[in-house]
Amino acid sequence: MTETLFLTSEDVAGLASPAEYVAAVREGYRQRGEGASAEPRSKFFRADPEGMFTSYAAILPDTGAMGGYMYSAGFGAGDAWFMTPLFDADSGEPLALLDGASMNPFKTGAAGAVGVDELAREDAETLAIVGSGAQARGQLRATATVREFTDVRVYSPTPDHREAFAEAFDSELEADVRPVSSSADALAGADVVITATKASEPVFDGDDLEPGTHVTAMGQYSKDKRELDTTTIERATYVPDLRERATFDAGSFLAALEAGVVSEDDIHAELGEVVAGNASGRMDDEEITVFDSGGTGIETVAAAYMLYEKALEEGLGTEISFAPASEALTGD
Repeated sequence: MTETLFLTSEDVAGLASPAEYVAAVREGYRQRGEGASAEPRSKFFRADPEGMFTSYAAILPDTGAMGGYMYSAGFGAGDAWFMTPLFDADSGEPLALLDGASMNPFKTGAAGAVGVDELAREDAETLAIVGSGAQARGQLRATATVREFTDVRVYSPTPDHREAFAEAFDSELEADVRPVSSSADALAGADVVITATKASEPVFDGDDLEPGTHVTAMGQYSKDKRELDTTTIERATYVPDLRERATFDAGSFLAALEAGVVSEDDIHAELGEVVAGNASGRMDDEEITVFDSGGTGIETVAAAYMLYEKALEEGLGTEISFAPASEALTGD
């Protein structure tokens, strides 16, 4: 038998700062850029009751951990459930099982922040956010650790949501955070644009992007949905989290591919290749860049292992027992 640490969502909440998530996720993507294994998500759907089950995984050899996410959404409960199993990359023994719900916006936000840090201009100070939910909050908190923003505009189609979002962050950040009434108003003069929505159609006009803008899009991990229009993809240097995912479920890139405005050769590099220095990031101040962040096991394993180590230091969690196959598969 081996003892495995079970961490509840309460154990995980507040255990690490946004900057700590960003550092861990950056290291995870560096390893990916040097050859660490990761695959796009697998998705399974059911119609009655309607629901989705999905998973993705990665091995981070330098961290010494492997694992990923498994989660369900919908079905009879009409809710979502996130589980994160974490294993030792050398022995294969289970290290931890995390209730991954509370860490989700932080680890996803950290991936977006790494994309901003690698691809946005160094002097970026104006940020546009399209979306006002938990993922938008996670993106802002993480991205604010890699650039010193002075002006943040948030657009959501629901006025109450964008106003509440702006009010909360205006007191939390040093930047001036304010709601605006359209995505075009948010984009005007923006150095960085973040989209964090559940939209099925593009949330802004690519012609509104000014030269030198960076875009991080994190709500487009279905071939039938897209936050970015074909103009944005055509104008930009395109960097996905995983190259294979770009032609698997990256809806915006797939739409541009189908429209004939780009080809697979227009995938500049994976984020990990840029982080590891094996591909160029931004090449000039006029370049438009896109980081397509659909969710991978890279940020999940990196963040989960960081949380696991911090939980050990603070004595958090509950030990549960797992039997190795040599003991359990006895045939008796």
